[in-house]
Amino acid sequence: MDPKTKKWIDEKKDPRSARWQAGLEAVMDLFLPDMEKGKLTPVHPLEEKDLPVFKAALERVDLSPGLLAAFLSPTVANAIIPPDSAKELIRIKKGQPSYKIIIMRPGKKNRILCAEISEHAHRPGIDIFQAGALLGSFDYTTHDLCISELTKAIRVHTWEKDKWQRKDYLAYTLNWFEKTEYLGKASVSVDENHSFFHRPTLIKSNRIDALFLLIYEVLRNRFQDNKGVYKDLVEAEKKTESKEMRLSACSTLAQTHVLDLLNLVKIFHLFDFKKFARAENQEFKNEFARTIRKLSSDLDKMLLS
Repeated sequence: MDPKTKKWIDEKKDPRSARWQAGLEAVMDLFLPDMEKGKLTPVHPLEEKDLPVFKAALERVDLSPGLLAAFLSPTVANAIIPPDSAKELIRIKKGQPSYKIIIMRPGKKNRILCAEISEHAHRPGIDIFQAGALLGSFDYTTHDLCISELTKAIRVHTWEKDKWQRKDYLAYTLNWFEKTEYLGKASVSVDENHSFFHRPTLIKSNRIDALFLLIYEVLRNRFQDNKGVYKDLVEAEKKTESKEMRLSACSTLAQTHVLDLLNLVKIFHLFDFKKFARAENQEFKNEFARTIRKLSSDLDKMLLS
């Protein structure tokens, strides 16, 4: 028994919930190096049959920027089961393919949410723990209903309550947009009161500035994380010492990607381009050109680094 579990039991917490929370925290510690705060992360390579479940969860799991969230497919989840004595925590029979989501809000007292979302679960649902105690449980009649209710449960029971900073609004909004792009759906859960795209005043901005800030940040991160995006530019740069040709190529690539994202925003009806005032039309043109220049400069620096 680890010291944390012993402490909880000494504090008169139910030994079953104390041990289960300690076990869930140990699982999160194990996969922590591969996780990124604010994002639902599969902790094991997904098989083809896992993708529909993961995508359904990704659409509904709405995380504040400091939360850690793990998606466990049967390869991992089948081995992570509550003690037999804790019948109220057993949601799926041994041998059935389990799909679990574990969300942790780190802090002096970690808050843990564990959801069993498998269609084979006899009791799909969500359990919430803190300091070794079971704070509450939610049972659902179907796994579809369980998944659809994830957004509500996560926001109420695990979202961070502290005042958000600008970087938090940026991270939250970028994560939402990346999920929207990946899933190809406009129905991804988002709290519009915490998204600078939906509420630009959060970052003391307006809707056109917010639109292009979103596009710039998405593409800058993409270029930094994936050199394959500008592989052809790298090869061309090796063959020429002309700064003008290099900058022109960077500008063309940046413009292509910006237009692609603007088209995506239009297809998903995320932004009403038809309700521009005359001044906004000019501002849109200015911000479009400025974003191309900034991304071109970033690409040029990446090529030369």
